[in-house]
Amino acid sequence: MSIPEYIELEGGDRLPRIGFGTWQASDEVLEKAVDAALEAGYRHFDTARAYENEAALGRALNRWIGGDPARRKQLFVVTKLPPGGNRPELVQEYFDASLRDLNLDYVDLYLIHTPFAFEHVPGDLHPKNPDGSMKVDHTTNLLELWKTVLKLKESGRVRHVGVSNLNAEQLARVCGVARPACLQVEVHALCQQPDLLAAATKLGVPLVAYSPLGSKALADALAAKTGREYPDLLQLPVVARIAQAHGRTPAQVLLRHTLQRGLAAIPKSTNPARIKQNISLWDFELSEKEMSELAALDRGEAGRICDFAFFIGIDKHPEFPFKK
Repeated sequence: MSIPEYIELEGGDRLPRIGFGTWQASDEVLEKAVDAALEAGYRHFDTARAYENEAALGRALNRWIGGDPARRKQLFVVTKLPPGGNRPELVQEYFDASLRDLNLDYVDLYLIHTPFAFEHVPGDLHPKNPDGSMKVDHTTNLLELWKTVLKLKESGRVRHVGVSNLNAEQLARVCGVARPACLQVEVHALCQQPDLLAAATKLGVPLVAYSPLGSKALADALAAKTGREYPDLLQLPVVARIAQAHGRTPAQVLLRHTLQRGLAAIPKSTNPARIKQNISLWDFELSEKEMSELAALDRGEAGRICDFAFFIGIDKHPEFPFKK
């Protein structure tokens, strides 16, 4: 089964199917990891204003670019509008801040990070009330926000725009205005989202999987808070058995499964050996039987890790995407 290494976008641009995730890494650790990722061949780098690490990613990328426009063109850099910026009149301000921190002339893809919104509090990307709940902006107009984000392309400082964390109904609504370049959502072995994938495919919107290996750091943090058990995807017996059969790592099997389903993926690691392994996916193939065995691991909504429950009160927002 031959899988293209890129998703073709309008204007002849190409989104590499394996990207490098940057969530939850300190600046010093991230810069070293990005250096290792560039050396391993990654050219797709994913960050967000809410990660508070755009400047560190920008430093690492600019060292590699070295002022050479041809090198910049080899990269596909993604960042996102944070929930506190989800009002049309705030989009430009937040986009400008991201571009300034990245220290780039343009970004390749700019995403609406979430369909829900926080209140805009300058200097605070995660504003909270005294009781620990989020300061939620309930007045979000998703379609007006999307129209404003689309206008960013007119400046030439963003090549493509897309969305993240939308459900199928929300995706259909934004497609009624204009089709996004992609939808970035949580997808991994325990949360495979087949219905959302089918809906997005019908609409012609590629899916990019975040946390394709299960986001163990987030899972561990949530488990400590909630007592809920989150299985380690890399330790699942069927994954380990298939990995052994191919002489591959469990992570490589999980990522290859994602690719063969037609998605792109943005794994994150700070270990140079694993960084290299996670992009070395093009010289082996999972059989139909193995794909079926991995498909059987899906737990649906029960497998979701990033359900945003850590943003207390956000489930009351009218655009909260995971309504029970």
